[in-house]
Order: sequence, then structure tokens, then C-alpha cells
Amino acid sequence: MTGISGEIDLMDRKILSALRTDGRLTTSELGAKVGLSPSPCWTRVKKLEASGAIEGYVALLNHAAFGLFNTVFVEVTLDKHNDTVLAEFGEALLRIPEVVEAHLATGDYDYLIKVAVSDTLHFERFLRERLYKLPGIRNTRSTFALRALKRSTSVDPLLLV
Repeated sequence: MTGISGEIDLMDRKILSALRTDGRLTTSELGAKVGLSPSPCWTRVKKLEASGAIEGYVALLNHAAFGLFNTVFVEVTLDKHNDTVLAEFGEALLRIPEVVEAHLATGDYDYLIKVAVSDTLHFERFLRERLYKLPGIRNTRSTFALRALKRSTSVDPLLLV
């Protein structure tokens, strides 16, 4: 393995695939899944972490468990597009708890934001009290998700061609 920008071999892909499914595997369990003894498996995982191929480990939370039953995608168009405005708007999004993901985008809008809310009243409060208080917004368009068909935090490296 030569790093995130280098070639990741088949064994690295097996390790990454197993960890994306269960990041709590012990080195022994992971090694058994991918066909390595614990020591070389541990070495590869540490190299994948150091290279940035593994950014971190998380617990996936069920938003419904704490009352956030709705996912809304919000397209945001800004008035201005200079580096300062984009950076400040992006930083402000990081501080809003309902924002689960935020992407700077190309096309008809500048940002695509994924928001978790309990209901339409919560979404209205989010818009009025949080999002619309940020300076520089020209317009927004929102879409409520009905059901998640696929939910993943990353691609499976074994399935990439």
C-alpha cells in the first residue's frame, strides 16, 4: 500500500470493506475475515489510517431514536460567490446541529444540505431561526425525503471497478 493517492491493493480493499461494515472488529476478527494473521492485519490498518484512507471510526446513530423522523435536502443559492463568503457560509453550517451533511456544489445552487428534523414545525423553526439568519442567502429549495433507499457512509472498495 502506498497511500491514499497511491495504489490500494486487494488486501487493503478487503480490510476497508470489512471495516466499513463493522468498525468495531478486533484485529483478530478483522484478520480472520480477510485472511491475515493479526500482526500484518494491524500493520495494514495502521498504514491505511496514516495514509488517510481511513479517516476515523464512528457510531451510526438512528435519528428516529431521538425524535428526528424526517430528512430534508435543502438547496441553497448565495448572493455572492467569493472565497470569503463561501468560507463563512460553510463555517456557519458546521455550527447548526440539524445539518447532517453540507456540500458545496456546482449547478443551479451553491450548497446541498442534508437536515434532520422531527417534523414540519421543526423544519420551519430550522429555516426561520437558523438557516435564514445566515447572511447572503438568495434563495432555497427544500425536498423532504420519503424513505432512504440506501444509506452508507462510504463506497465499498471491493465493488469499485
